[in-house]
Amino acid sequence: MIEAQHLTKYYDDFCAVSDISFSVAQGKIFAFLGPNGAGKTTTIKMLTTMLKPSQGQLTVNGYDTVKNPLEVRRSFGIVFQDPSLDEELTAYENMVLHGMLYDVTSAKRKERITTLLKLVELDTRQDEYIKNYSGGMKRRLEIARGLLHEPKVLFLDEPTLGLDPQTRNLIWGYIKNLSVSQQVTVFFTTHYMDEADKIADEIAIIDNGKIVANGTAQSLKEQTQKPTLEEAFIALTGHTIRDEIPSSTDRMRLRRRVWKR
Repeated sequence: MIEAQHLTKYYDDFCAVSDISFSVAQGKIFAFLGPNGAGKTTTIKMLTTMLKPSQGQLTVNGYDTVKNPLEVRRSFGIVFQDPSLDEELTAYENMVLHGMLYDVTSAKRKERITTLLKLVELDTRQDEYIKNYSGGMKRRLEIARGLLHEPKVLFLDEPTLGLDPQTRNLIWGYIKNLSVSQQVTVFFTTHYMDEADKIADEIAIIDNGKIVANGTAQSLKEQTQKPTLEEAFIALTGHTIRDEIPSSTDRMRLRRRVWKR
């Protein structure tokens, strides 16, 4: 369902992703882990056609992300790391807007919205404005919205960041059920190693733009001779605290500030 071959991305002279290859089969849950600035978000942006690779080939649902971007976009749903709901609309209105953007027919849209809001337990709150929702409710709605057009692939960029354990467990329960019952392929990033350990069928760890290890959670623990995935992750990526690497736009702004001074 996802195929990346020798994927590379440069920002000017900085290599954010360097010659990585991986594949994700249909219906599998794939965790893409790494420290801050390792290349996770850049990779997701290439997978979702927001960035073009500098080198290599990338396909989603059999479509090339550069040659067939529209087909790729129709194939996936996404939950961004940052909130993306319109807070001045109700939950139902947010869902309707998304369905219209994806050209879901009116009858199908109504049916899917009813089903999905019930799935994420927001059907009784559908007419409330998003600005009155809790963080967990917003996340659940974003997942429902991402599934409205029946995507083959669901991208989740740190979907449970800042949520309480009960909400995290609820969200992952939905995701796991989707992968099994509807064969939705899930590609996610997280800093919660326990989530990846429990949920992922396969894991890839990226550091400094390169994949340093991949396999099941158990195989990574065995490879590093560590009892937990978190300890295995640290053994593979080191103990140094990382800062986010600025984007090319941010670096240009920094240069302009320096020039002005």
